[in-house]
Amino acid sequence: MNHLDHDNAYGGLVNEDSHDKWAFGTSFDDPLAGVDTTVPADVDRAALARYCLMLGDDALITAQRLAQWCTRAPELEEEVALANIGLDLLGQARLLLARAADADPAVVPFISETSPVPAEDALAFFRSDNQFRNVRLAELDNGDFATTIVRLLIFSTWRLAIFDRLRTSRHPVLAAVADKGVKELTYHRDYAARWAVTLGCGTPESTRRMTEALALVWPYTAELFGASADELMLAEVGVAVDPRDVREEFDHVLRQVLHAAELDAPAGRQIGTVGGRAGRDGLHTEALGHVLAEMQSVARAHPEGLW
Repeated sequence: MNHLDHDNAYGGLVNEDSHDKWAFGTSFDDPLAGVDTTVPADVDRAALARYCLMLGDDALITAQRLAQWCTRAPELEEEVALANIGLDLLGQARLLLARAADADPAVVPFISETSPVPAEDALAFFRSDNQFRNVRLAELDNGDFATTIVRLLIFSTWRLAIFDRLRTSRHPVLAAVADKGVKELTYHRDYAARWAVTLGCGTPESTRRMTEALALVWPYTAELFGASADELMLAEVGVAVDPRDVREEFDHVLRQVLHAAELDAPAGRQIGTVGGRAGRDGLHTEALGHVLAEMQSVARAHPEGLW
């Protein structure tokens, strides 16, 4: 923050005009208030739904991973920061899953004829792992704090570049979600970058852990820039973003951060596709099954419940 209010220690957290504060949940404003939710006539609604699932699942699974740091982070301040980054992403996920359901109701799992469960909750809690469309980077185990920082740095740098371009989407809902998300993701990226430099330039032990974290996480970056058929189709009509277009920006930012952190990006091994399929196609690591078992257990035990 630029200054401290000694009369009200919490004043900066709810100042809507201040974007230099640390993350504070998903805010209290409806980002879609007054937004035209009509899908452009020339847009394939099924493809739009799948695209929203991709972006929504990326955020949902990353949020769940960050939530696992509650009571486990190195310091209370970092526990709160990671939890609030997770809340930001959860807010993005909720909007995107709701948009997916509205664009194509067929994507919503059937629970019962009388189920009161909202569509976005049904998508979060009642799909199997092969129905999720997140990149595999998002589902990787948290590991130690260094591993989480590296994953968050890579994820937020990539997602920020995507959302920055998505603000000009012809679909007003995606543009509104992206406009709000850019402010949040800027903080997420900067938080991770600061910690990357702190740990990289810290003790021999912290440097070792960051080096090992990069070796573990970096091979999953290639998947972030693989364009699916839906992304290409929707990018062609000005609705989506071709992920290949953000590679140069991503590489530039990561080079700057890693240089400041006195670290090197690993060369060589990349996690490729299996039979041409990856996370966007429902092909995931074993880790996703464990994440979903934890995340979905209560909802599946009480499928008609409202919370």
